[in-house]
Amino acid sequence: MMFDRPYPMPTAFKSLGVSLCGWLFACLVVTVTFFHTEAAQAQLRVDISGTGAQQYPVAIADFSGDAAGSQIAEIIRADLTRSGQFRLIATTGSALTVDTPIAYDEWRTRGADFIAYGSVVRLPDGRFEVKYRLGDTVKRGALDGFSVSGTEKELRRVSHQIADRIYEKITGIKGVFATRIAYVLKQGKTYELQIADADGQNPQVALRSREPIISPAWSPDGARLAYVSFESGKPVVYVHHLTTSKRAPVANYKGNNSAPAWSPDGNTLAVVLTRDGLSQIYTLGANDGANLRRVTRSPLIDTEPTFAPDGRSIFFTSDRSGSPQIYQTGLDGGEPRRISFNGDYNISPRISPDGKTLLTVTRRDGTYRIASLNLATGAESLLTDGRDDQSPSFAPNGMQVLYAAIQGGRSVLAGVSSDGRVRQTLSVLNGEIREPTWGPFSQ
Repeated sequence: MMFDRPYPMPTAFKSLGVSLCGWLFACLVVTVTFFHTEAAQAQLRVDISGTGAQQYPVAIADFSGDAAGSQIAEIIRADLTRSGQFRLIATTGSALTVDTPIAYDEWRTRGADFIAYGSVVRLPDGRFEVKYRLGDTVKRGALDGFSVSGTEKELRRVSHQIADRIYEKITGIKGVFATRIAYVLKQGKTYELQIADADGQNPQVALRSREPIISPAWSPDGARLAYVSFESGKPVVYVHHLTTSKRAPVANYKGNNSAPAWSPDGNTLAVVLTRDGLSQIYTLGANDGANLRRVTRSPLIDTEPTFAPDGRSIFFTSDRSGSPQIYQTGLDGGEPRRISFNGDYNISPRISPDGKTLLTVTRRDGTYRIASLNLATGAESLLTDGRDDQSPSFAPNGMQVLYAAIQGGRSVLAGVSSDGRVRQTLSVLNGEIREPTWGPFSQ
């Protein structure tokens, strides 16, 4: 059984008991190449709309010293703006250095509750030393500060780290600007597994193939990606170590092997296999594929597993009720419990880091939208209003959601705040974006 959906080769159900490679990809020649440091050619543009329920007025002055100072400040401004939770106050003509005594009353008069500033100095060895300070104009005192050194290539990461510190000091919530995202980009007959900064910039190609790559999933430590590759003529689950580019198959059984999902401790993968007939969910060792264990037993299709934050249960999609809906079951067995009841089509479950909210792709009036379900109350809200929104993924702080969308006839990366107020589009110049997934906090 295939769940009807007018999207070519439904992302959510690559794990179904159907030979996907038989009718789409049999004629392609296998060419897999690893590119750990090669930059992807596609560049992304960010468009933002909407604002948060509360906006904090903050001034971000250009960092003094090296010319890189203005670039660092611009990245910080872009990060904070993208969240929708900050209102930027102009700093024209401020000429602040890291040692400048701050006139808190003056900045308060300008409308800033907070002022961030710093300096950049090129060291004799060619690296850069970056110093940053954050002042609170209401309390009239320093709120944060630190120093770090790095190469020119590391300045973007340093900028994101500073933005994370500002975000956390002001909101009390850990920032995600220094995290990474992964997604599959299809260009012509080529598939690329790309990794980029959380803002979609600095994309790098981790894997390139003429065979499809699907279902990328980050390990909890951010050091590995699990995914499905068709390079052997059928779907096989691999675990890929990002620092070394080494990888190994962990699920290569008869039939289809698909939909990998990591346990919170990073030691176990949930996968979907057709080795015993229809698609069912199993667990196995993430390092070597050992200790295979069947979790679900259904005469119909069980697919798309995702672990609960406590690691003791999984959410998954099943058509056991007659239409695709979301269920939850313990790893030790027991009768699965149905979770979704709004509408006749709910797929692609993703649980929030705190375990309180479930994302799904739901069908409403012939369109596919991202829905947010409060597990305690059962209240649902629709976060997106596109025609074909899919593959939702929570940011590690739970404040934003990444997803794939079709806008203006083009495939794009998109994001929305978890309350639906702030939306952003990360537009790729060419190619088809598939299955984006947000990585964990940087280690």
